[in-house]
Amino acid sequence: METWITGIMADFGYIGIFLLIMVENLFPPIPSEIILTFGGFMTTVSSLNVVMVIIVATLGSVVGAILLYKVASYFGKERLTKIVLKYGRILRLKESDIERAESFFLKYGSWAVFLCRMIPLIRSLISIPAGMTKMKMSRFLVLTTAGGLLWNTVLIGLGALLGESWNEIVVFMDSFSTIIYSIIAGLLIVGLAFFIRARFKKTLDEE
Repeated sequence: METWITGIMADFGYIGIFLLIMVENLFPPIPSEIILTFGGFMTTVSSLNVVMVIIVATLGSVVGAILLYKVASYFGKERLTKIVLKYGRILRLKESDIERAESFFLKYGSWAVFLCRMIPLIRSLISIPAGMTKMKMSRFLVLTTAGGLLWNTVLIGLGALLGESWNEIVVFMDSFSTIIYSIIAGLLIVGLAFFIRARFKKTLDEE
């Protein structure tokens, strides 16, 4: 996938970056880390400009987020879950992915939209609970743009700074993603344990 992504960016420049980031927001398995860091590297070996790369990447992330928000708003949780159950293997999504994004959204409120733009995988999925709850569009746009701009600026800047060593960031982010997923899994297990314990205690009290 890395070769395919970098090939599109090398051939189509700004348009390629915009389209790839937009699609990445719709299909989370496409890694933004590769797109952004390689985009930063390209500014050192081509006519691409760092500021313009950041702008088109942010526009792409906002457009993709809006599309996913609209889809979630239209279908709702129940119908979206059915779609994921049916086509999850193609989209590389699981029902638990939607539930994880929803629980994060419910816990942190609308600010989760901003925070999650900097967390791998969830950064794309957070648009789903925002759409399902019909979060105010103006607030969604502001938080999405701010979070996306910060994420894009950091990774593109690092790609430009490291130059030909840009791929080191991707390797680091892969490790970071693994840590994030492990933490989320741990929190889910702890939460489930507390839930089961509470239900068990309630049953004993009723008896």
